[in-house]
Amino acid sequence: MPIKSFRGLIAGSDDGGSDKISLHTNTGSTGYRIKKLQIIQKSPGAVNCEGLVVIWKIPPTTVQIAQKTIDLSDNTILAVGFYSAQTSAQTYSEDMTIIFDNETFNQDIYVTYIDVATSNDGMNYYIELEKITLDLNENTLATLQDIRNVNSQT
Repeated sequence: MPIKSFRGLIAGSDDGGSDKISLHTNTGSTGYRIKKLQIIQKSPGAVNCEGLVVIWKIPPTTVQIAQKTIDLSDNTILAVGFYSAQTSAQTYSEDMTIIFDNETFNQDIYVTYIDVATSNDGMNYYIELEKITLDLNENTLATLQDIRNVNSQT
């Protein structure tokens, strides 16, 4: 299975920030599954950081981007990552927790970040997606799930 990778930097702010990763196609016959998620702050060792990264199936609201809590029962969340590090790394080493779903999706995804400690250092992310060819049934199921998720948010 081919792997497609994406990387980026989301600036730190008290309101959080987001990036859109365009994956949709006209036919919806290409699906993806998250295989790897890694995060690291922009200035490791120079700025304290407690950063929360969330990957969403639908465009998150400004409230969702800025929230500092995680609810894994939310079916619009594909992955979460929490990264913490201190300037005195020899005493307090960096720590990272990554959780992602094995779900197949065929629409755009959205990566959000907020520094829960409000030091507002930016956060780098690296995502690997497994590219999957969907048959008509899988395509329909993935598309209907996306429509249901969008409608449940309105």
